[in-house]
Amino acid sequence: MRAGLPRDPAQWIALALSVAALLAGAWLLRRGRSPAVARSGQASPRPGVAVAAALALVAALISAAYIAVYLRGGPRIIDATSYWLEARAMAAGYLAWPLDEPEASVLGRFLVRGGAAAQQGAGEVAVIFPPGYPALLSLGFLAGAPLAVGPLLAAALTIATYDLAARFAPEAPTPAGSAARIPLVPLLAALFSALCAALRYHTADTMSHGLAALCFTVALASARRALDHARAIPTAGAPRRRLDPAVGAAALAGLAAGWLAATRPPSALALAAALLFVLLPGSAPGSAAAGPRDGDPAPRPSPRLGRLAAALAIGALPGLALLAAHQRAATGAFASSQSAYYAVSDGPLGCFRYGFGAGVGCLGEHGDFVRHNLSEGYGFLAAAGTTLRRLKLHLVDALNAEPLALLVIAGAALALRRPRSRALAAAPLLQIAAYAPFYFDGNYPGGGARFFADVLPVEHVLAAMACAALAERAGSPAARGGPARRLRALFAGSLLPAALFAGSLLPAALFAAALPLAGFAFRAGFDHAALRDREGGLPMFDPAAVARAGVARGLVFVDTDHGFNLGFDPAPGDVAVLRYRGDAIDRMAWEARGRPPAYRYGFAIPDGGGLASVSIAPLAFDAAPPREHLIEGESLWPPRAQRGAWALPEHAGDTCASGGRLLAVHAAASGEAVVHVGLPAPWLRGARISPRVAVSGDSAGEVRLVVDGALLHVWQVEPATADDPGAPLACAELPPHPIPEDAVGIELSLARGKATAAAAAAAERAPGGPDRPAIGGLFALDAVSVAGGNSVDR
Repeated sequence: MRAGLPRDPAQWIALALSVAALLAGAWLLRRGRSPAVARSGQASPRPGVAVAAALALVAALISAAYIAVYLRGGPRIIDATSYWLEARAMAAGYLAWPLDEPEASVLGRFLVRGGAAAQQGAGEVAVIFPPGYPALLSLGFLAGAPLAVGPLLAAALTIATYDLAARFAPEAPTPAGSAARIPLVPLLAALFSALCAALRYHTADTMSHGLAALCFTVALASARRALDHARAIPTAGAPRRRLDPAVGAAALAGLAAGWLAATRPPSALALAAALLFVLLPGSAPGSAAAGPRDGDPAPRPSPRLGRLAAALAIGALPGLALLAAHQRAATGAFASSQSAYYAVSDGPLGCFRYGFGAGVGCLGEHGDFVRHNLSEGYGFLAAAGTTLRRLKLHLVDALNAEPLALLVIAGAALALRRPRSRALAAAPLLQIAAYAPFYFDGNYPGGGARFFADVLPVEHVLAAMACAALAERAGSPAARGGPARRLRALFAGSLLPAALFAGSLLPAALFAAALPLAGFAFRAGFDHAALRDREGGLPMFDPAAVARAGVARGLVFVDTDHGFNLGFDPAPGDVAVLRYRGDAIDRMAWEARGRPPAYRYGFAIPDGGGLASVSIAPLAFDAAPPREHLIEGESLWPPRAQRGAWALPEHAGDTCASGGRLLAVHAAASGEAVVHVGLPAPWLRGARISPRVAVSGDSAGEVRLVVDGALLHVWQVEPATADDPGAPLACAELPPHPIPEDAVGIELSLARGKATAAAAAAAERAPGGPDRPAIGGLFALDAVSVAGGNSVDR
């Protein structure tokens, strides 16, 4: 945690605005020329809508500025770049797009083969994340302004927060003939939303949490609205509407809930439980929605409540259908795309799952985290530690500084005592519980405890309720003497409570705004500056840089996952972006696309940190195909299938490994451990291939050549030295073997022997884990040599 005097220009601006808000509020309060705060019996929603719209504009402008100042023009986090790619594909009409050879030039992190691709090396590929947010972001691609979606979400979220507060903490209608006044709690909730730095990030970077927060908020507010309409007594002589407003509000709640399920399914579980807090009291005895008792003391849901539940369920169908369609396209079945991805790209087997037990935690994606926090599996203590780390970071998220989180806690305590607002107090707790079974904490600077970001609007309402309750208690007749009088004198018209005591609206809003602004200046701003400066401080692919380099057509090869996600287009135009592998895969991709001009996009981060440098240089391939090719083993990740083992690209510098990297096979348990990797068949027909393996210690195994589903050849791999498990890495090139001219699918099966599987499993538990190639015996594919074979001309 970093805190202190501002260092960043944005922090100084926030501090200046905070001081200005305090001074302006104090001046207005002393002048006594401010609209009054709405008290019970004085509130009117109409002027509040205009204020909410103004705050929505402020939120949108800050999110737009965040894109320019902190993101520096584009998505930064790997998840955000993956959503970017998924949305671009959906804008082109793809939930999953065709996977062409060589597949290694497009496959990689967070991409999963779909359907037949997993078994035959052909088919489709999809991003693993749920489709709810990419579907919305794709509209931005269709409009030619994808980064405008975030600021629009920011505006909608501010208005939705205002509506949520108005529904769960309402003021009574304005008496006839009195001046219209603005309700305090919705005003403060919308203000806190607009100035929340965590929400400004999540509505700037292309992450799904901004939309998830909007869906959560709209669903709760609409469910509350539906019950209010259902309980309203029809006015005599009022015209009957074609659509029952209660049913319409319930359908909107269902639509938001279903879209949340298609965006962040665990958050949808929390929302479903929160909706029960809203809807079930509607069937309590004596309520307008309750049915007759007939001597039965237990409450019985009325047909009216049943209609609302049916409308909610029907409204959820579009989001659920979209989620099902994406899972079908990504996996070939109605299965989890994320589980399918980790099943073939990470380990141990079953490491990525929602739940508890041994083996939870993936060593490839979250290796350092798992080895440090989950050494004994994901049990109660590990889950408590993960949850507490999230909560620690989440304290800063709502109002930009940890001490201000006390307002949220106080508001939750108040909401628990009020039946109407009890669901608001429960929602953050339910969100915490919904993510407790997921092992990875997901925290990072700027994004905060992002798994809890979906309930930030609820927390803003709770904080506003706490402020209003303090004002009401301090201004009540019973509290005007004694401590309240001294407290009023202490604030002396210069802080928020003084404005609240006096019932002055604008000073109260200014003083409230000063709190999160000061929090950003002294605390949260440091986190967002760290986000801005991480990983080179720039998006890892910039199409404007390509245009400035004069590249009008051809292939641009990038060597980062972020850059590929940002640049690749499933429906490419004149310029296509592919992965740079640094081996024969690059030439194969160039040939497959007609040998256009080729360039390499370099993104170099200085060793000591700082702003990355971007370079775009021509990439030349010989016109005549070389007599020998080399395909690096790590280029063949992710595998097509894994059984009893998993494979990961690993560094092996200062060893015999080609390029200092290899594809290591790790055994999950005793018994045979096999990993299946695909080879680019069109270029290997008629060639002779020679696998090059790397072993250490007592590791042994086999390399099997499988062509069109039939076993063609087996290479035996002997241990490097059975007597010395700590011996250095040894590499061996196996004898060449021909590939048939009519081969369609080619695989190598990397099998660790039964005798070494237990030792390898023990090595995974040893200090250093699988990132140390020489420990406990290593079995890896270093490279595949290819002699002869076809070119694109043949």
